[in-house]
Amino acid sequence: MRYRLLGNSGLRVSDLCLGTMTFGEEWGWGSAKDESRKIYDRYREAGGNFIDTANVYTAGTSETFLGEFMEGHRQEIVLATKYTNAWPGRDPNAAGNHRKSMVQAVEASLKRLRTDYIDLYLLHIWDRMTPVEEVMRAFDDLVRQGKVIYPAVSDMPAWLVARANTIAELRGWSPFINLQIEYSLVQRTVERDLLPMAHALGLGVTAWSPLAGGLLTGKYAKGLEAAGDSRFAAPMMKERYSEDQRKAGIVSAVAQVAADIGRSPAQVALAWLLSQDVIPIIGARRMSQFEDNLAAVTATLSAEHLRQLEEVSRVELGFPHDFVNSDFVKNLTTAGHHAAIAGA
Repeated sequence: MRYRLLGNSGLRVSDLCLGTMTFGEEWGWGSAKDESRKIYDRYREAGGNFIDTANVYTAGTSETFLGEFMEGHRQEIVLATKYTNAWPGRDPNAAGNHRKSMVQAVEASLKRLRTDYIDLYLLHIWDRMTPVEEVMRAFDDLVRQGKVIYPAVSDMPAWLVARANTIAELRGWSPFINLQIEYSLVQRTVERDLLPMAHALGLGVTAWSPLAGGLLTGKYAKGLEAAGDSRFAAPMMKERYSEDQRKAGIVSAVAQVAADIGRSPAQVALAWLLSQDVIPIIGARRMSQFEDNLAAVTATLSAEHLRQLEEVSRVELGFPHDFVNSDFVKNLTTAGHHAAIAGA
């Protein structure tokens, strides 16, 4: 495992992040404690130090397991957890981006995780109603209290992330240093605004569902009937796979590249993300799956293989991107000197 700085911070994190949504069996498809511990230990043995969880994962069991697993070496782990979500109940304030939700969630997570601080605390999903000023001030309070080291964000529109960090910068509050998004060869629409925003503001990027819910492993290549062995995967794959020819073409191209270089399709899909300077969040229910994903850090994709994957998975950027990138507009905005202006 190699390490990189996370965004505009000095925090050193490993190339692969261990996702622990599968730690616990409360949702009917995760890993038992013993298997979860084996995966955790194997990740650490490989040099991994970046672990992702959330307060709602397996009804809190994921955080509880990690609290036990980290005992004796907590300081060596870059621990990320999240707040915002809660299962339906009587209390409308149990969920949301607001300060009350954040404070209640962070205290509960600290207890389950058996720690007095969280390295990376993420807003999990934008609730579409809490003022962003409230969110950023509340994050800054937690940083000043020493309960959170760095704020981060997941699943929020690019314009709002940019506004949040601009407000934080102007008011001397702690900004987001990391953006977590769904990103894979199947899901590349984030390249329209989220990724350019992250690069411009110096945010590190972590990718959830880097294998598109298992689609890019090739195990659903024969269609939906292959997903029937999983109560979780089957309904998700109905939406993700259907009869989408683009997705089928991507799966085929990944399989071909994998055959060319003697790697698994999952390793090819993860290696592609690594080539985009993105940290994949890998999660597995079984050690065999985890070992396969872990080997992605040693996979190398040639320029030709990258071109093939780019071509088959490309998405239209749409307006205004396609418009301002057209040769006509480039020449119009440079008085015909586009080719002569460096960086244009």
